[in-house]
Amino acid sequence: MNGDTSYAPRLVRSLHEGMIVLLDRNFAVQALVESITRTGAHVLVRVKEHRRPPVLERFPDGSYLSRLGAVPVRVIDREITVSTSQGRRTGAYRLVTTLTGSHAHPAGELIRPYHERWEVETSYLEIKSTILGGRVLRARTPAGVAQEVFATLITYQVLRLAMADATTARPGTDPDRAGFSIALNTARDLLIQAAGVISTTVDLVGTIGRRVLAGLMPDRRIRTRPRVVKRAISRYNARGIVDRTGYKGTVSIDVLTTRTP
Repeated sequence: MNGDTSYAPRLVRSLHEGMIVLLDRNFAVQALVESITRTGAHVLVRVKEHRRPPVLERFPDGSYLSRLGAVPVRVIDREITVSTSQGRRTGAYRLVTTLTGSHAHPAGELIRPYHERWEVETSYLEIKSTILGGRVLRARTPAGVAQEVFATLITYQVLRLAMADATTARPGTDPDRAGFSIALNTARDLLIQAAGVISTTVDLVGTIGRRVLAGLMPDRRIRTRPRVVKRAISRYNARGIVDRTGYKGTVSIDVLTTRTP
């Protein structure tokens, strides 16, 4: 059976210059990184601790220049500590990126977005539970299923673009605070009412954006524990201790400069 690492190369054709691809450590494959860089896109990937990339040059921010096959990369060793009322959790991670300029892309600026990479999982929730409401697809043919899947993904992408335009229009607003349900319900209302179908002006924020900005959510909670199976209806047993309590916490990130690769 094919897995994620088998399907990933098929997505390379959709990449282009100006993109940065965040990859989990199972995707730190030389051939995949090389194919991504040929599109002009950049890579930020976690690698496993046992890998020992060569040190070619050290940078002032603690990172160092190395190579992954034929691709020049920059390696960032960092330690992340999450502190809550229940204690502290610390983990060491090694990131590899094709963004080799330490002045243009300081290590600290690259570490934080990778630490938030897990938030992509909220998109799966929004598609399956918010847009579809947990319903299965209605089509009974392969072509019909493909049509429904693409229609759902296009709808999701359009709503996300509207939310991004809205938060960009208000400087300093974290895009994580935009409510997807607000955007979806507003879009449904506009379709039912056939409102704003024809417009003579360009409004990047629009009705959807204004309602999103009027109902911004609190700051997103940080992840304090590794991912485990939490759903009671899952056919898999939960692994480890499942704690559903939310805690306020702080994250501290340190670039490690004393580790010897």
